[in-house]
Amino acid sequence: QVQLVESGGGLVQAGGSLRLSCAASGRTFSRYIMGWFRQAPGKEREFVAAISWGGGTTNYADCVKGRFTISRDNAKNTLYLQMNSLKPEDTAVYYCAAKNAYGLGEARSEYLYWGQGTQVTVSS
Repeated sequence: QVQLVESGGGLVQAGGSLRLSCAASGRTFSRYIMGWFRQAPGKEREFVAAISWGGGTTNYADCVKGRFTISRDNAKNTLYLQMNSLKPEDTAVYYCAAKNAYGLGEARSEYLYWGQGTQVTVSS
């Protein structure tokens, strides 16, 4: 089992940048495929990005490709999401999640463990 705590959210102007972090408890962080999801008010939670155990393979939602970068530091048990060129439509609560099955899946149901979320607000 792994516990996840996100941080780094905040208010930023359009075109700005933020870096989210997700700290994981336990010594098995490297065994999990990790993902970021987001949920805007009144909308379903949607996939943003995922990264393989070692960090060598990534998957992104089309709407964030070229602007967001997912990475991980297994020595620090931490997942990151670097968000550049932010847009108002990126406003949402961002969640990190962990799965222990193969594949950089985009379905929420594949992920076993979730953080509590961190709010990102992008003003126009």
